[in-house]
Amino acid sequence: MVKFPITKKGYEKLEREIKQLKHVERPAITEAIATAREFGDLSENAEYHAAREKQSFVEGRILDLESKFSRAEIIDTSKLSPESVKFGATVKLIDEDTEEECTYHIFGEYEANIAKGIISTQSPLAKALIGKSVGDIVEVSTPKGSKAYEILAISFQNLDLD
Repeated sequence: MVKFPITKKGYEKLEREIKQLKHVERPAITEAIATAREFGDLSENAEYHAAREKQSFVEGRILDLESKFSRAEIIDTSKLSPESVKFGATVKLIDEDTEEECTYHIFGEYEANIAKGIISTQSPLAKALIGKSVGDIVEVSTPKGSKAYEILAISFQNLDLD
């Protein structure tokens, strides 16, 4: 079984989502199916088929999240050293071509949110950065070609991942 890194906040969020699905969504869907059955012929009952489809999605999501939950390894990022890039790092970069600065936070796949600058450890950029130090230059293949970034700073911050 392959473990994956997650923060304590991410782990708690995962746990809340599982509880929401099991104790709120699942009973609501069961009730919707029962109500739809009362409408008669199930072969032409759109409400019934929609409820069953939603049930299938929710059950699949529960299985996926429970699998992640059982494989999660909580990492306390406050105890990590900013000597090199690793899980939980906030990395300030400069694009070698455009001189544009950007900042990314490296977390696990469940916590990733590109809109907030939070990238997964599995992303090409994170894979290139992990293990590198301030001053190192990394090359990343992108759909538009190769990009080079210099690492300006590495830190570990408490982020609001919600």
